[in-house]
Amino acid sequence: MQHRIVVLGAGYTGAVAAGRLAKRLRREDVAITLVNAEPDFVERVRMHQLATGQDLKPRPFREMFARTGVELRLAQVTGVDVDRKTVAVTDANGAEELPYDTLVYALGSRWNAQGVPGTAEHAYEIASRPGALRLRERLTHLDAGQSVVVVGGGLTGLEAATEIAEARPDLDVALAARDGLGDWLSPKGREHLRKVLGKLGITVHEHAAVTAVEADRVATADGEAIPAAVTVWTAGFAVHPIAKATALEVTGSGQIVVDGTMRSVSHPDVYAIGDAAMVTGPGDKPLRMSCASGTPTAWQAADAIAARLTGGKLPNVSIRYFNQCISLGRKEGLIQYVTADDRAVQAVLTGRLAAVYKELICKSAAWGVANPTLGLPTRRRRVTQERARGDVLHSA
Repeated sequence: MQHRIVVLGAGYTGAVAAGRLAKRLRREDVAITLVNAEPDFVERVRMHQLATGQDLKPRPFREMFARTGVELRLAQVTGVDVDRKTVAVTDANGAEELPYDTLVYALGSRWNAQGVPGTAEHAYEIASRPGALRLRERLTHLDAGQSVVVVGGGLTGLEAATEIAEARPDLDVALAARDGLGDWLSPKGREHLRKVLGKLGITVHEHAAVTAVEADRVATADGEAIPAAVTVWTAGFAVHPIAKATALEVTGSGQIVVDGTMRSVSHPDVYAIGDAAMVTGPGDKPLRMSCASGTPTAWQAADAIAARLTGGKLPNVSIRYFNQCISLGRKEGLIQYVTADDRAVQAVLTGRLAAVYKELICKSAAWGVANPTLGLPTRRRRVTQERARGDVLHSA
């Protein structure tokens, strides 16, 4: 009997985990099913580019996973029953349940309206491909001089505001940040950020907590009304709600609590990776939701599953940070070097070289999805019958 591994979600983490498992385990011993709603891999780190009219390279999963042994199931995940070990999905043919022996939960995150009135009705998001395409369509119909307000001063907000301002210099682009502009960066990083935003003509509203979004403006806590023909909401992410509706142990935000191998602390046959997992890094600090955090968790989970099924050595790799890569349009960038626990140091890389660096990082991330073992030679190992049945899986 084959050991059934079901991977939910084919973003950076889910796709990497499925491909890496296929490289580690013999096809005769496992059945790996990857469930995703879209047929193509979405480069989420490029959604601000898609929104401004740039065309991204198609990356069909059928080609990516051809001859790997990974079965792609195009369907929407509607529920998980961790006690019965089944996943409920819906596709064009209706509803169905998929049984599993090991589940890899990688449903990730979506935009977070933060409960701010009017956001869901009037704001645009770029946390998904459909959202980026809706914004793209809206921007094409804006006349010169109309206003665009990007809410959120984090990495996504900075990239969105600068990309829009560069692509459409005829628009009045503003950025509303709850805190100071780039206040987590080093002094050199903040200085460069202000310089680039100034050159692009972006108006910055600092310490501006948005309390309401209307059709033509946003309101802030201090009573200011910022004109906005279009509001782009980038103020954080929220994890997919399905995990919170299960018997899995989750945090208040809905992230699945895992151990160092990404295995659920409450249900050992479930692994959670990427934004869906509460993972701690150096200094016991939670890792931020990002591709930089997520991909290493996918490697860790896949290697741990393979090790437990084959009697191999469990991975023990510390997940740490090296830098934060921010694109500021197509011609400018900012690479902020950081400590292992993600605190800014003095060193930065700026300008055109930083833009090239960030582009290489984006290309490398997409290449890593199609090459989950990073081009290193691998050997598929045999799964023992006892471990395939799960007799010793929980005690490993």
